[in-house]
Amino acid sequence: MESSLLLSSPRPLRPFLPLPFPTARRRHASFRGKPPAPLPLPPLTRGGSRLGVAVPRASREAFDRPPGVGPGGARRRDYREAQGEPAVPPAAAAARAVAPYVVPAGAVLVLSFVIWKVVRNMLPGKKKDPNSGESAPSGIMWSFAAGSNLATSTLSAEKESRKNLNKFYKELRTLKTVNMAGRQFGDEGLFFLAESLAYNKSAEEVDFSGNGITALGIEAFDGILQINTALKTLNLSGNDIGDEGAKCLSDILIENVGIQKLLLNSINIGDEGAKSIANMLKKNKSIRILQLSNNAIEYSGFASIAEALLENNSIRSLYLNGNYGGPLGASSLARGVLGNKSLREIHLHGNGIGNEGIRELMSALSAHKGKITVVDIGNNNIGSEGLRPVAEFIKRTKSLLWFSLYMNDISDEGAGKVAEALKDNKTISTIDLGGNNIHSKGVSAIAETLKDNAVLTTLDLSYNPIGSDGVKALCDVLKFHGKIQTLKLGWCQIGVQGAEFIADCLKYNTTLSTLDLRANGLGDDGAICLARSFKIINESLTSLDLGFNEIRDDGAFALAQALKANEDLAVTSLNLSNNFFTKFGQVALSEARDHVYEMSEKEIDIYF
Repeated sequence: MESSLLLSSPRPLRPFLPLPFPTARRRHASFRGKPPAPLPLPPLTRGGSRLGVAVPRASREAFDRPPGVGPGGARRRDYREAQGEPAVPPAAAAARAVAPYVVPAGAVLVLSFVIWKVVRNMLPGKKKDPNSGESAPSGIMWSFAAGSNLATSTLSAEKESRKNLNKFYKELRTLKTVNMAGRQFGDEGLFFLAESLAYNKSAEEVDFSGNGITALGIEAFDGILQINTALKTLNLSGNDIGDEGAKCLSDILIENVGIQKLLLNSINIGDEGAKSIANMLKKNKSIRILQLSNNAIEYSGFASIAEALLENNSIRSLYLNGNYGGPLGASSLARGVLGNKSLREIHLHGNGIGNEGIRELMSALSAHKGKITVVDIGNNNIGSEGLRPVAEFIKRTKSLLWFSLYMNDISDEGAGKVAEALKDNKTISTIDLGGNNIHSKGVSAIAETLKDNAVLTTLDLSYNPIGSDGVKALCDVLKFHGKIQTLKLGWCQIGVQGAEFIADCLKYNTTLSTLDLRANGLGDDGAICLARSFKIINESLTSLDLGFNEIRDDGAFALAQALKANEDLAVTSLNLSNNFFTKFGQVALSEARDHVYEMSEKEIDIYF
């Protein structure tokens, strides 16, 4: 064992010398008598005042030790010196050498961490809303402009917001029509602006749509709209006020006698919100136009509105487009329509009514004692079977002016029923049959009706695959018959041959003023056919739409030459957008436009 220690030791061990310190036993024996009085310690002071503090023995020993030496550290140091070793080990010396750099670095790291925690709490974050289960913004929401620092931009944005609100406030007091759509002033801004409506005597139309207003902001109108008599139109569309906001607004409007047009489209209301509005309609006698489109109103909400129609005698136009009424909702609404004599317009586009629901609704409209002028039942899954009650209504009505069956599926059979009913109708001036899977057979039936119809002025057949044969049947009639002023044939697959039939028709027709031929694959050949017809004086056609027709420079050159050749041409709007012109075709069209202006001082709007 001794040899192994000698071999492993870097130098010979010195003999052990006892330390001069008394052992614990001797120290204990020396205290058997009266212990010696401890040396007086320097008084502890704070801010120059003396503090009397009792210091324990362990603390007194700490005062006697050199800095950096812990309990027992002095004995270990003397032992190393006795053995010829350095008093401070190399590792400890190295630690002491780097300590002045490590400690400040650690302090900086800790401080940086603390600062980051504070800043993160201030920045906009997300925390979970316990009620909705969705993430909600938290913290301070900063708003700053590009090129500015955070502190100054926050103040400038706040200042700009106040400036804008003051400007809106003045507008509400001075202008008749005030458009504040999409300004995003929120609930707080509305509370500020609503005050100007209290004693307003000028603003008649106010648009607050798309401003981030919630149910809380609607309370700003309380006490304001009850006494306002000048405001006639209020638009709150696109604000997420929900059922609660609808109830609050309805309670306020019960006593209002000025507002005649109320727009509440896309405000996220359901049946409860519709019920609140219906209760308001039972008592309010001033509202003439009510728009509730693109909400989530279902059968129950439709039933509530139907009940209100039985008691309300002032409503003229009702918009319920894009809701979820379905067949049951349409049936409920039919009873309200039947008992109401003031209603003039009903808009039910996109409610999934179907053949069953349309039967009840059309029966009510046929028996209606009032004067219905506008009916929109587009996009409601109506097939040819549902066209029987529709045709019956068209025959009986003596007041209908505008009728839409857009985007249903009536096919040729349904088109034939509509055509037959139009023979007995003497009031409808506009009919929309677009997107109904009508082919040439159905169009031929409608064309025959136009021969003796002197009332219909607008016919929309867009999105129907009528082809060139259907266009030929239509053009053969329109050459010398009918009073059609607006004809829409976009996306009808008429091709170049169909363009030839239309060009020939334009040479003789004297009533057509607006023609829509978008997306029919006309190409250069079709454009050239139409250009030839321009060389013949046509005093009626003012607007021609040839967008999406794959027309290239040759077609552009032909149209440009036709415009130059006929200075008396009536066309003032030519849409050639979404075609394939190069800069040469565009330049030719621009030069033709300038030439017409120089020769006749007539402006032509050409879009390409």
